[in-house]
Amino acid sequence: MARTEFKQLLDAGVHFGHLKRKWNPNMAPYIFAEKKGIHVIDLNKTVVKLDEAANAMKNIARSGKKILFVATKKQAKDIVAEKVKATGMPYVTERWSGGMLTNFGTIRRAIKKMAAIDRMKVDGTLGHMSKRERLQVSRQREKMEKNLGSIADLTRLPSALFIVDVVKEHIAVAEARKLSIPTFAMVDTNSDPNLIDYPIPANDDATKSIELIVDVMIQAINEGLEERKSDKERGEAVEEEAGEEGEEGAEATEEVAAETEKPAEPQA
Repeated sequence: MARTEFKQLLDAGVHFGHLKRKWNPNMAPYIFAEKKGIHVIDLNKTVVKLDEAANAMKNIARSGKKILFVATKKQAKDIVAEKVKATGMPYVTERWSGGMLTNFGTIRRAIKKMAAIDRMKVDGTLGHMSKRERLQVSRQREKMEKNLGSIADLTRLPSALFIVDVVKEHIAVAEARKLSIPTFAMVDTNSDPNLIDYPIPANDDATKSIELIVDVMIQAINEGLEERKSDKERGEAVEEEAGEEGEEGAEATEEVAAETEKPAEPQA
């Protein structure tokens, strides 16, 4: 069964594309028709692609890997920040800094610097600085926080990217492709789906459309995390059971050994 019904997509306006003159020819397989100079996306194909993407997303989450969400456009940033935060996955909603993936070492150093400033606040080092120095350090910390966002918790490169608007986030797409990191993305009629591993044909401008697609991705991630938790609990239960069986076997062995060591009773 598909995760999202045709009518849900229709009601959210997922089918509305861009003007014909702005289209990308590679989107032709996903275009149903043209009405009043605007391309209409084939929602039957959106349902299929959305399901494929959700299943892949679920498997990545189940394996315990991180998925980085990228959405800096006005219509998407608040939706993504609110919904993704609950899953514990990283996200970028302010600005994509060039080299965020390809120059990850530099990004990690900036993250460590943020942590160092935070420690200075805790141990009182900032209190010994002049007012001007404290102001400079605070501004520096705020700027890094704004640019890096929730990736401050990333200790290694993400295992996948989910992108809203591949045209706007073309640098993120290019970096992910260079590093062979799988990409999931909403692709509108002005986008090139061939650049994305799991393209989802959809309107990437309407708030309702973005919210619906992101909701499906979040649901898939939550399912993967729940299954991972269940797998872990089952594994612990099996280990515990094996340990109990081992203890029982050891006790039985000790009893047999004790019986063997008993001296024979003298015959009458």
